Amino acid sequence: MRRTRVLTAVLALSAGLLAGSPPVLAAQKAEKTVSIAADTYTWKNARIDGGGFVPGIVFNRKEKNLAYARTDIGGAYRWVQSSKTWTPLLDSVGWDSWGHTGVVSLASDSVDPNKVYVAAGTYTNSWDPGNGAILRSSDRGASWAKTNLPFKLGGNMPGRGMGERLAVDPNKNSVLYLGAPSGKGLWRSTDSGVSWSQVTNFPNVGNYVQDASDTSGYASDNQGIVWVTFDESTGTSGNATKTIYIGVADKDNAVYRSTDAGATWSRVGGQPTGYLAHKGVLDATNGYLYVPYSDKGGPYDGGKGQLWRYATATGTWTNISPVAEADTYYGFSGLTIDRQKPGTVMATAYSSWWPDTQIFRSTNSGATWTKAWDYTSYPNRSNRYTMDVSSSPWLTWGANPSPPEQTPKLGWMTEALEIDPFDSNRMMYGTGATIYGTENLGNWDSGGQFSIRPMVQGLEETAVNDLASPPSGAPLLSALGDVGGFRHTDLTKVPSMMFTSPNFTTSTSLDYAETSPGTVVRVGNLDSGPHIAFSTDNGANWFAGTDPSGVSGGGTVAAASDGSRFVWSPAGTGVQYTTGFGTSWQASSGIPSGAIVESDRVDPKTFYGFKSGKFYVSTDGGATFTASNASGLPSGDSVRFKALPGGKGDVWLAGGATDGAYGLWHSTDSGATFTKLSNVEQADTIGFGKAASGASYQTLYTSAKIGGVRGIFRSTDKGATWTRINDDAHQWGWTGSAITGDPRVYGRVYVATNGRGVIYGDSSDTGGGGGGGTDPTPTPTGACAVTYKITSEWSGGFQADVQLANTGTSAWTGWSLGWSFPNGQAVSQIWNADFTQSGSSVTAKNVNWNGNVAAGSSVSFGFTGSWSGTNGKPAAFKLGDQSCTVT
Repeated sequence: MRRTRVLTAVLALSAGLLAGSPPVLAAQKAEKTVSIAADTYTWKNARIDGGGFVPGIVFNRKEKNLAYARTDIGGAYRWVQSSKTWTPLLDSVGWDSWGHTGVVSLASDSVDPNKVYVAAGTYTNSWDPGNGAILRSSDRGASWAKTNLPFKLGGNMPGRGMGERLAVDPNKNSVLYLGAPSGKGLWRSTDSGVSWSQVTNFPNVGNYVQDASDTSGYASDNQGIVWVTFDESTGTSGNATKTIYIGVADKDNAVYRSTDAGATWSRVGGQPTGYLAHKGVLDATNGYLYVPYSDKGGPYDGGKGQLWRYATATGTWTNISPVAEADTYYGFSGLTIDRQKPGTVMATAYSSWWPDTQIFRSTNSGATWTKAWDYTSYPNRSNRYTMDVSSSPWLTWGANPSPPEQTPKLGWMTEALEIDPFDSNRMMYGTGATIYGTENLGNWDSGGQFSIRPMVQGLEETAVNDLASPPSGAPLLSALGDVGGFRHTDLTKVPSMMFTSPNFTTSTSLDYAETSPGTVVRVGNLDSGPHIAFSTDNGANWFAGTDPSGVSGGGTVAAASDGSRFVWSPAGTGVQYTTGFGTSWQASSGIPSGAIVESDRVDPKTFYGFKSGKFYVSTDGGATFTASNASGLPSGDSVRFKALPGGKGDVWLAGGATDGAYGLWHSTDSGATFTKLSNVEQADTIGFGKAASGASYQTLYTSAKIGGVRGIFRSTDKGATWTRINDDAHQWGWTGSAITGDPRVYGRVYVATNGRGVIYGDSSDTGGGGGGGTDPTPTPTGACAVTYKITSEWSGGFQADVQLANTGTSAWTGWSLGWSFPNGQAVSQIWNADFTQSGSSVTAKNVNWNGNVAAGSSVSFGFTGSWSGTNGKPAAFKLGDQSCTVT
């Protein structure tokens, strides 16, 4: 079962709670940041496609193909019909306002389709230090103005699949309503969302809480007012709609109505009780309000449910539940009508986790129903649909379930369900992992099968806990919440599967052996089973390790530089070490439980740890640790540190909090002493990438505050100077989990986000990748031999390894190898060398550390490239002017 992310490091964000404001709130301008010089970067996602809960999908009722999706922690998206993809709209949300990446509701204006509104805020408890906001756009989300609210909103709180809480009057679009949580009531704007005031005469602020005993305030918050629905037939253009329905989280008083444009309100008589009304969907043509009910607020829970229809003209309530209440083990939530055929209604059993969710359809206003799937003879099923997840193959979870379960599943947490108001054949629905859709829904009624596939490309919603970019093999390995993690061999393609064997619900940490990058370790959380796994082929395949006693969660893990041993700091017990692949563990001494652990990237017996302001060092493979005398480090545990590849004892440490030490520290003596960089005010991550041309030290990357500006920064001179490489349009909220450069591609950086997936950036400075100290015209002499091997090949791409041997009698002090591709292939990335390509001709040159090749020795490099049609091998290679033997 998948559980949507809770931000794990909110305590590191030390901004204070915003003070409450008067009931009438004036508009406030969005915050500005200081502009500083920045390299030009192109930012993209390492494609996963989805990966999190989509609680809301909103189609505009006036303009065809205009649709939006909201996510609980990853912002909002707009549908792009030409490419059938989603484009992100809230990447401009900055560090200090990270909570505004959580979207509890979204409204698209049916009078002016250029206008769209977002109710933003992630948590109503102390986890989010800031209040909620209304974001308003007049250009479909390309830019935003912001009005801060005097209360919090909960995009990632219980009940987030109900709604929509935010609505625009379809007759007078300057009027908007917002249903608030936490007992804050109903709010109204009469100036297109610029200012808001509380509707003080609304009689019920809600009373339902998921778990009153929860002292964190997460499950014990009043879920409040959960949806607003206008009856557009009761208004005329330019005049406020008279009849408005409001859904309240109160099992005895769930639906209210105003018939005088919000001047007065009353409970709707005759309504069912004992359940929460998740949505209110109005069919104005037939005069029906449809209300799906559940005994819980969702999105995970719900054991009973009903579906009701309210006749707006007569006030009659009719139970139109597709199955008898006694036969439900789930609640109803997702509900939509076909605006082209208003008697057609669809609803979801959102909390039917096993064996699958269920979707119901009626073509006679709920009098009779059919199901997306039925049992033939238990446990066998007959489906009205087919599913094709080839574009997101990991949606099978690598599972092989027994009937009645199937893989891929139809879904879970299916609270968003919408038929395109302009196209009866197109329907989309959100799940806990993706957006599914169909474009031949009409087959349901004709007796055929309709086809379901992911409609999620461009929507990236994973929470990233750790990242690694090894010097060879896959360029990116990730540890993610909810979906475990992925091995990306191509950043532009969705990987075939997440990490499996075991499949952690959340991976918390991963590492690889620096000098043997085929050896990889990851740790994570799992309801039952091991919490550690190993790979000997760079993460392509995995096998489980054995947990030491007491382990309850992943924690952090470190691999020795040569892969010979591992140190693990799991949740639930103390730091442990092992030789080999974790078949037996021994307790480390001298280091406290819960410490963060890392390895030296040169010495396989040196490991490091940090806990509560103290740095720890082991020189015996993790058996014993000794506390360093280094002082002045952050006193808390919001710290991330890494050792530099290729530099023994070279350690960088980032972290802290505003009420104490906060910044970036550097040690060159294995942590015995640290020097704080005076030019870095705050830093939360540190990573390394390929050195710039002419530089002898690897490039540094950090998510930090430098020069008074929060951003992603790069240094090519060991931290002496920094360049901000992102801009105000690309901030992605909180980026404090992990960062790493790419050791093979100069300027490339991978950024961890909390809900927008793995972002990677490429620099326009393509000439910076020399690695430092390269002779521009090496002139080796003597005989040479080349082995060219294609190690992997896929549609349109391939990977090759090249070994260049010095078969002469004299050493080389630099080398330059040239060849021509026979079929128009192109090199895209190269490692352990620099390259240039003109047409089919390629020249690969040494980098600073591999130019010296003794007689009888060899040097290797690798690359990825593209091909089309044929991928033939080069026939000849030249070392300068010397032809090499090809083997």
